[in-house]
Amino acid sequence: MEGFGGSGGSRNRRITMASSTGRGGSRPPPLCGGRRRVVATKKRGWSNPLSVNNTVKKLQRREISSKPNRASAITKSLHRFRNFRLTERYDIHDPVGQCSLVLPLLMKRAKVIEIVVVHDIVFALASSGVCAAFSRDTNKRICFLNIYPDEVIRSLFYNKNNDSLITVSVYASNNFSSLKCRSIRIEYIQRGKPDEGFPLFETESLKWPGFVEFDDVNEKVLTYSAQDSIYKVFDLKNYTLLYSIADKHVEEIKISPGIMLLIFSRGQSHVPLKILSIEDGTVLKDFNHLLHRNKKVDFIEQFNEKLLVKQDNENLQILDVRNAEVKEVGSTEFMTPSAFIFLYENQLFLTFRNQTVSVWNFRGELVTSFEDHVLSHPDCNTNNIYITSDQDLIVSFCKAADNQQFTDRRAGSINISNIWTGKCIAKINSSNAISSKEEEEGSASSRSRQIEVNMVEEALEDITALYFDEDRNEIYTGNSNGLVHVWSN
Repeated sequence: MEGFGGSGGSRNRRITMASSTGRGGSRPPPLCGGRRRVVATKKRGWSNPLSVNNTVKKLQRREISSKPNRASAITKSLHRFRNFRLTERYDIHDPVGQCSLVLPLLMKRAKVIEIVVVHDIVFALASSGVCAAFSRDTNKRICFLNIYPDEVIRSLFYNKNNDSLITVSVYASNNFSSLKCRSIRIEYIQRGKPDEGFPLFETESLKWPGFVEFDDVNEKVLTYSAQDSIYKVFDLKNYTLLYSIADKHVEEIKISPGIMLLIFSRGQSHVPLKILSIEDGTVLKDFNHLLHRNKKVDFIEQFNEKLLVKQDNENLQILDVRNAEVKEVGSTEFMTPSAFIFLYENQLFLTFRNQTVSVWNFRGELVTSFEDHVLSHPDCNTNNIYITSDQDLIVSFCKAADNQQFTDRRAGSINISNIWTGKCIAKINSSNAISSKEEEEGSASSRSRQIEVNMVEEALEDITALYFDEDRNEIYTGNSNGLVHVWSN
């Protein structure tokens, strides 16, 4: 299982150990049932992470500056996504082994599970563990990142600090029993030399249920060795060890800007918690949170000075850890989501439940419900949605609207929705992502037009991964056949 990682270039991604089958497996967190994504676009200074003044100033800036610009931002977005078309297609599959090393994993097609775009390179990872790099300038495959025949790549992370891509892999040679990390500079990949990278964290035992988590916001790496129950924090800039946490009673660690929340084994009526400075591990606060007896904890989440706690069939509790004030939201109003996205710039969070998305503030109020936005996949993960760096738009793959006339009803749509209003400001579907009849007259036959229609519908049938390159203004999608499609205007 991979934890929620940030869109728009900021990521907080946890990769847990793979099972012996080579598929992703994990130990379900005893106190935290949901999968979580942290989204933040700027690294802030934290002289005191729990400072009242820090939060007040951020809220004042947001209230003063963002609202007047919201209308113009929506207008700009409408123009930005106008006339998007299918412009390119890449194929991960390589049945004849054209790369220098013939990979057995390439003999069958597999769905695309992750897309990362760095500079002019598109990285596409398949569920089989094969990862290919394509050039947007030449529209050709550069290389495969698998440098060993038995390597199964589980996840990717772009480290902007040294312009490198980190791959996290397991290997058949050790029964897929341990995570291995490798750093490859982008310039090496551009030259088709991914083998010139170097291994990371070689001294760490990352066997199941161990994990490695890359935190782009705080520029840290967190590892967990289940063998000796030790958490270690490394500097993401140079991979040096900063400090260790050795405590067998720690059940889970959650990371926010500047701080870490340690969740310990629960007692009968409480759960011990600690808040640490992520820079040096200093304990900032040590306290117990009261629980209802004999009821499981659905989740415990940390967002700056706010702690979100939800137990089975109980109200959501929003605790201010500075003054112990608690705000409760009724269990019928706030039901346990399958995933979160925290919007640090806007002091909001998104919840995902039953293929729908909602936006909440930390007063426990529902801010936005999205229109025409039923996610196509019940298993929401952050490889098939994208939040822009301004945290004002969400790009996602949705089911086709009931009143929409598609040639092929299996095709869904790529929806771009405004997070503040819930409005769908743009949509890419099989009725608007092809050339109009007027454009076709005199330039192509009806047969070529039908081919174009079929290609668009095929690309929109089953999108399994999605990425938005904000610099190029291009959307990349991957499907269950191992194909990557590029949409642009």
